[in-house]
Amino acid sequence: MEHPIGLKISEPDLADYYPLPPETLDERIADVKARLSDRLLILGHNYQRDEVYKFADYKGDSLKLSQYAAQQKDREYIVFCGVKFMAETADILTTSEQKVILPDLAAGCSMADMADIDTVETAWQEITRFIPESSITPITYINSSADLKAFCGERGGLVCTSTNAERIIRWAFKRREKILFFPDQHLGRNTCKRMGIPLNEMILWDPAKPNGGNHPEALQKARVFLWQGFCSVHQMFQPHHVDYFRKQYPGIKIIVHPECSMEVADKSDLMGSTEYIIRTVTDAPSGSRWAVGTELNLVNRLKRDNPDKEVYFLSPMVCMCSTMFRIDAPHLLWSLERLEAGSIVNRIIVPEADRTWAKVALERMLELA
Repeated sequence: MEHPIGLKISEPDLADYYPLPPETLDERIADVKARLSDRLLILGHNYQRDEVYKFADYKGDSLKLSQYAAQQKDREYIVFCGVKFMAETADILTTSEQKVILPDLAAGCSMADMADIDTVETAWQEITRFIPESSITPITYINSSADLKAFCGERGGLVCTSTNAERIIRWAFKRREKILFFPDQHLGRNTCKRMGIPLNEMILWDPAKPNGGNHPEALQKARVFLWQGFCSVHQMFQPHHVDYFRKQYPGIKIIVHPECSMEVADKSDLMGSTEYIIRTVTDAPSGSRWAVGTELNLVNRLKRDNPDKEVYFLSPMVCMCSTMFRIDAPHLLWSLERLEAGSIVNRIIVPEADRTWAKVALERMLELA
């Protein structure tokens, strides 16, 4: 294929990139970035491996990255080094002229996969058999597919992030009596508990069971319906890990992500989003000690970037996001060189019907934020 500037580039298979040594991968990624110049924007999520993260033009959490992409209207190609739901959000918020690319389509999210449109629609039908539809607001965590964001948008609901979940839930309760929160039960439970909602007003919805495994009376009394979903990384942290670090390092501060279980969150000193964790540890006094309960790549980066502090990973087990980890330097280089050759691979396009209502749900959230 003929490159716009006249350079002919072949289209090798992805497997051809894996034998390349790291220095060759780095050099070729840097070169193709330079040639594509201001037509290209590479986004890097905080959980990305370093070999990819270092090439990102902009770094952060999922919504922050998508918002930034939407502001860069002159960038024709958005290469999102994250997972699929993030790339979908970027496609929803950017213009139709911009093309969003995910270097590896296998980079999904196990939590997002725990709630799909069919099971959520079935749950909605079952719930609204016992309570009026007008009394419940659906809220989806941003870690969800575009069609679930659209589901919420069409029914008066909206999206939340780990940063703004409390603000979104308060907004919902001002308008309706109940909420259906999915797919992460822990973010919903931790946030609602912090707001003062008692646990006996929250019920867990198991989509594999009739009525989510609940009696009709429980459905009518509950204020919060929590979907039985979780993050496979954050569920690895356990209360005894917190106990161990407190015993081993007196005075240590424990900071965790709200996707951790309530039992871990309750034992911790601080809880917040990845951006909150990064900011808190970075701004902490020199010499302070921190045990951090979130993804391993981020914690290792915090440790490296804060040599004046002691930063520990809050688990004896390796807890990295295996789906996020799929995007590596070979995938990034392959997608960039194919792009330069005029052959766009792994473009993410949200269907128009989902795009319209998902954007409504996202914009409701952004207005509040």
